Amino acid sequence: MGRIVVIGAGMGAMAAAARLAVAGHRVVVYERTGTYGGAVRRLERDGFAFDTGPGLLHLPAVYRDLFVKTGREPLEDRVELTQVDPASRHVFADGTTVDLPNASRAGTISALDAALGAGAGERWGDFMVRAREAWDRTRRPLLEEPQPEDTSALAREPYPALKAGFLRRPTTTLAQVGARELRDPRLAALLDSYAWSYGFDPSAAPASAAVLPYMEQTFGTWYVKGGMRALADAVYERCRERRVEFVFDAPVAEVVEKDGRATGVRLEGGEVVEADHVVAGAPVPALYRDHVVAQGDRLDLTGRMTVCLALRGAREADAVHRTVVHATASRPTVTVLRPDDPALRPDDAHESVTVSATVHLYPEYDWTEIAEEMVAAAEPVVPGLRERLLRQEVRTPEDTLRETGTAEVPGPALAGGSGAYLPAANRSPLPGLHFAGGWSHPGGGLAHAGMSGALVAGLIVEGAGFRGSQ
Repeated sequence: MGRIVVIGAGMGAMAAAARLAVAGHRVVVYERTGTYGGAVRRLERDGFAFDTGPGLLHLPAVYRDLFVKTGREPLEDRVELTQVDPASRHVFADGTTVDLPNASRAGTISALDAALGAGAGERWGDFMVRAREAWDRTRRPLLEEPQPEDTSALAREPYPALKAGFLRRPTTTLAQVGARELRDPRLAALLDSYAWSYGFDPSAAPASAAVLPYMEQTFGTWYVKGGMRALADAVYERCRERRVEFVFDAPVAEVVEKDGRATGVRLEGGEVVEADHVVAGAPVPALYRDHVVAQGDRLDLTGRMTVCLALRGAREADAVHRTVVHATASRPTVTVLRPDDPALRPDDAHESVTVSATVHLYPEYDWTEIAEEMVAAAEPVVPGLRERLLRQEVRTPEDTLRETGTAEVPGPALAGGSGAYLPAANRSPLPGLHFAGGWSHPGGGLAHAGMSGALVAGLIVEGAGFRGSQ
C-alpha cells in the first residue's frame, strides 16, 4: 500500500488518516503546533476547563460512522454523548424569551407561538418546510459526494423563496428571507443567529443558509461529556491505535511536485518527505497556491471571539446549557454555554462559562471593548455574574491565527451565492494532492470536517470512480 503524508492534525485530517490507515496505507501526520485537534482546543486554569472552539456537536452520525469503519466500535464506547434539551434558549432584544426543544418540530412551533404570539410558530414551520426542500436538493452534492468538477449547479440558489411580488427585488440573502417570510423581527433574529453561529453574516449569506437551522432542529444538538476536546482525544487515540504516526512541531513549507504530481512535502527545516499521496488539512496559502480558486470578492469573512469565565458559586438547577442573547444597538449577538459537567470545574461550588460571538475580520477592533460588551450581554442570563467572577480570559481571532494558521473560522459549504460559499474540492488539480478539513468540501464545522475526511479517504482508496456514501 501507499505512503500518505497528512499536513495538519485537525479533525478532518485525522478522520482521513484513520480511514486511510485501516485501508492499509502507512500514514504520517505533520502538525505545525504541539498538539492535535485544530480549533478543537481546551483552556485549563486552576481546575476550570473551557472549550475554546466548538462547544456542541451536530450530526454525531459522522463520528459514529468513523469509529465503526475504523474499528467496529461504537463512538459511545469512547465518549459520552448527551442530547441538549432545551437545545437553546433565545433572549431577544425586547426581552422576550423562548426555549426551543431538541429536535422537535411540533415543540418548536408550540414554543414560538406561546412566546411570540399566535402565528409565529406557523410561519417558522412553513419556512422550515422550504428549508427542507433546499436541504433535499443539496444534501448529497454538498455533504455526501465529492464536489463535482462543474459546480455551476451548486452556484444557483436552491432555496424556494416565496415570490417577492410585483416589481419586488428577488430574495437572495438569508436576511431577506427573514424579513420577507418570517415578518417578525424576533423570528428574523432567530434565523440570523443560526448563520452567525456558523460564522456567516446573514446580510451576505445566500438564502440556502436556511439549511443550517433545518439541520440543527431536525437532527438535534449534542454535548460531549468532558467538553469537545474529549472528541478530539478519542479521534487521536483511534489514529494511534491504527498506527498513524504523528510528528508535532513540524511545519510543512510546501508540497513537492515532480512531473506534474505531488510526490511529498518539504518541512520548514528543509527535510523532504516522499509520499504517494499528500492530504493537506491546514489552510496554508503556500500549500494551496494556484490549486484553489479564490472566493472572489467576499468581504464577510469572520472569526470567533470567546470569553472564558471562571465563576464561584454553583450553577443554578434550572440553568440551560445554551443561551443565545440577541443583538441590541450596543451589544453583539452572543452565545452563552453553561454545561453541567463536573469535568469542567474544580467542584460543585464553581462553574465554567464560555461566551462567544462572531466578528468580522476586516475592521480594526478593540478586543477588550468587544469582550466587555460580550460579558455585559451575558449578565442577564448568568445570575450574579460580576459578583461571582474569579477570572476571565479572552480569546480573539489572533489566538485562532496562532493555533490554526488563519484567523478565520470556516463555515460549511453553501449552495447559491454564485459559488462564493463553496470551499476547495477534496481532489486538487494537482494529482496526488487532496484537501481535508474545514477549508475543503464540504466545509467547516465538526460534522462537515469529519465528512471531508471520509471523502478524501474514499478518493484515495477507490480512485476516480468514488462517488461518496450510498
